[in-house]
Amino acid sequence: MDPLSLSARDLSAALRHRRVSAREVLQAHFARIDEVNPSVNAVVTQVRERAYEQALAADDRAAATAPEDLPPLHGIPMTHKDTHATAGIRTTSGSPVFGDLVPRESDLVIERFQRAGVISTGKNNVPEFAAGSHTYNTVFGTTRNPYDPSRSAGGSSGGAAVTLATRIQPLADGSDMGGSLRNPAAFNNVVGFRASHGVVPNAPARDPRAWLGQKGAMARSVEDVILAMSVLAGPDARVPVPCPTPAGDFAELLAESVGQARHTTTPDHPLAGVRVAVTTDFGLGVPVEGAVAGVVREEAEVFADLGATVEEACPRLREADRVFDATRAFDMALALRDVVAGFPGQVKEEVIWNVERGLALTAADLMDVAIARGRLDREIARFFGTGGTAGTAVGTGRDGAAGSAGVGAFDVLLAPTAQLVPFPAEWAWPREVAGVAMGSYVDWMRSATLISATGCPAISVPGGFTAAGLPVGLQLVGAPGRDVDLLRVARAYDEATRYADRAPAI
Repeated sequence: MDPLSLSARDLSAALRHRRVSAREVLQAHFARIDEVNPSVNAVVTQVRERAYEQALAADDRAAATAPEDLPPLHGIPMTHKDTHATAGIRTTSGSPVFGDLVPRESDLVIERFQRAGVISTGKNNVPEFAAGSHTYNTVFGTTRNPYDPSRSAGGSSGGAAVTLATRIQPLADGSDMGGSLRNPAAFNNVVGFRASHGVVPNAPARDPRAWLGQKGAMARSVEDVILAMSVLAGPDARVPVPCPTPAGDFAELLAESVGQARHTTTPDHPLAGVRVAVTTDFGLGVPVEGAVAGVVREEAEVFADLGATVEEACPRLREADRVFDATRAFDMALALRDVVAGFPGQVKEEVIWNVERGLALTAADLMDVAIARGRLDREIARFFGTGGTAGTAVGTGRDGAAGSAGVGAFDVLLAPTAQLVPFPAEWAWPREVAGVAMGSYVDWMRSATLISATGCPAISVPGGFTAAGLPVGLQLVGAPGRDVDLLRVARAYDEATRYADRAPAI
């Protein structure tokens, strides 16, 4: 048995029932890093001696404990995103400013994974301060795509996505402000889930109420993402934000077979009764490469085959750009203004640009954005039928104007995750997409940033490959707080297609 070929759920069962030891799994984990990391540069810090000590303790615990009493992720090894603080393990954020930083406490996502039995083995590469969806920095260099090492692995959770695709580990943690869980998932043929605000609290944090950036999970299947969320979700006393979907809801979903899903009428049609809206340009003329748009349209037929009603439609997202741009600038200035001011010339220009934009915001700007966000929230509630106007769902044209989409609210929006396929790794960011010039390093991620601004839960699932063999991700979006419903739909599609089973040749 190759333990690293197993899903997280199956590996967890094998470890808890002692069909394989934590030490054996850890040995395979490090051997796989040694084999593939020189080609992809995903893992940038390792703590092998510490990890083996923890694996030994895990095996002793398993020998003295009933399987059902062991934690759900007992003995599973994981490297973590290098922007997530890990107590006792170097955390650089991909910046020379923090090249030797060893935190004293861990972020909440690390605490919860470790409490669930994970053995922390090191850190994954990120763009500097997680700014941008291409993983490169001056400390560790560029992370490369295992399906084509000449291409980008995406970001900012690029190293994490590569560890999954290359079978280094079955689970990964990440974060997502403008697509940083979803974009690398799409580029690497894995799953990345951005939850609703409050599901995974952001702690510790300067601004615990900040809503745009969310921490979450990645895996090679939706089922394993649900498993991860069953240990990550839930309130935290340090974050005064309600949790709309606690861990128990994800645990119940994990126990529910697809054939017993809420909308199911027959096992062959697990999505019967589900309404799926499809867009390739988000109703705003967002440029998307033809190869990507073609995959989205083809895979929409799979949802129909699974019993869903599929229609061309999109919420009116014309307020989303303003909301995202200003909120991101504010949040980045809040987090990084002291770093930019204190270390001149040592932070990349894109971070400086974002911080300066945040510092330039006026009170009037913030008032206008608050009003725009209110309008956007009402539109999302109308589109998904959660605002008292079910039965009036509409589609939009390229100018954002409303158009009829039939009667009844939509359950899911299906769209491209990324606007293009993985681009050359030597680029800092794509200067154009589908012949349209990009004005900044964020513009080419608009397919993700528009959704971030809505506050909706969103997941990228593998959607197949282009003729050239490059992965394409599908983005599925649900109503805020309806994370379980979204994951149920995503799981049905994922189990019907299983594109992630196609491993890279590396």
